[in-house]
Amino acid sequence: MNAPVATPETAIAVIDPKSYAAWDPLLDLFDKIRAETPVLRIESPTDDHAPFWLITRHEDVMRISKDNATFLNSPRPTVLTNRAGEALAREITGGSPNLVQSLVALDAPKHPKLRRLTQEWFMPKNLKLIEADIRDLAKRTVDRLIAAGPEADFVPLVSAPYPLHVVMQILGVPEEDEPRMLFLTQQMFGGQDEDLNKTGMANLSPEQISQIVLGAVKDFTEYFEKLAEDRRQNPGKDVATILATGTIDGQPLDPLDLAGYYIIVAAAGHDTTSASTAGAMLALAKDPEQFAKVKADRSLVPGIVEEAIRWTTPVQHFMRMANEDVEIAGVKIAKGDWLMINYVAANHDPAQFDQPRKFDATRDQNRHIAFGAGAHQCLGLHLARLEMRILFEEILDRLDSIELAGEPKRANSTFVGGLKTLPVRFRAS
Repeated sequence: MNAPVATPETAIAVIDPKSYAAWDPLLDLFDKIRAETPVLRIESPTDDHAPFWLITRHEDVMRISKDNATFLNSPRPTVLTNRAGEALAREITGGSPNLVQSLVALDAPKHPKLRRLTQEWFMPKNLKLIEADIRDLAKRTVDRLIAAGPEADFVPLVSAPYPLHVVMQILGVPEEDEPRMLFLTQQMFGGQDEDLNKTGMANLSPEQISQIVLGAVKDFTEYFEKLAEDRRQNPGKDVATILATGTIDGQPLDPLDLAGYYIIVAAAGHDTTSASTAGAMLALAKDPEQFAKVKADRSLVPGIVEEAIRWTTPVQHFMRMANEDVEIAGVKIAKGDWLMINYVAANHDPAQFDQPRKFDATRDQNRHIAFGAGAHQCLGLHLARLEMRILFEEILDRLDSIELAGEPKRANSTFVGGLKTLPVRFRAS
């Protein structure tokens, strides 16, 4: 098959963070691409991004995600990055295309060795030890929501601070430092959005966005260097201690690996759960019948959680590099080519999900790929599910009704997306 190449208009829509804020037109576009050219070459009309292949079918995204030998993470940026941003990262790091040397930017054999350091900590058996603490936090969070009512913005009041506090407890970050962590996370993942990058400036240049992200990474790194040193002197039972005292092949983690590990747990560990939590509340606020159904039948709460994660798809893509010549959906991909595995498109694939745009807490066999798959499947997926389940159990206990009180707004972001505002009106029990 001849290589299908996107029109300039389509290429711009795939690359432009504002497309992901608009959402429905983007889903329309992905439906069209998936049906006609599921593997599509994207070439930036302005050449500010290197060419890449857009992968939109669920089966293809799943295949690539599970084949970590053919499709690599580290030789190229693991998220969509413009040429200037990649060049800046390589200059600062001495060759790496990623500013943060985190788990998502590594391949075997280093990746599994680092992942094993904390993998057991994030398993359900261990998370039961902190479930009571999470429940207490959820209760206090709902108290704060009700006290602010009967109208409130759910995002800054509930969905942003709740998972942040959980992750900071796990890392051993003092509560007084949590606002700083939220600020840095929003700068790192929200650099494309004027509200989240805290500049108030729209249409920042790629260079300006790169500098914002770089500043956040530096601040994170300095903070966690001090935290790691404290845990070496005063070890505890938190993840910060595991990382500060952990070894790989008998050696302590080098500074870049240590900083990257802390940053991915701190930032990705709450921003994504925040997006899914807000997505679940948006769906329930728009559908009073479904809210009433799950309020009456709490066995549906896990279904709310899983469907919200699929429907929202907080991590909207990752990038991979082909390690050999390969064929996907009849299209020949050359060794060295860059690919975007688009989770938004995959999680709305009608071949995998009946009526994919419908939020359905009773959906059977919800085989979404929002957590990734294979060796790089999200380390904190059990924690995210636990946090959301507990919070919505508490919300359903305390609220009799909820509805929208204004128009929600999504973030301008190609990477981690979701709502940045969600005005709701509710009646407490």
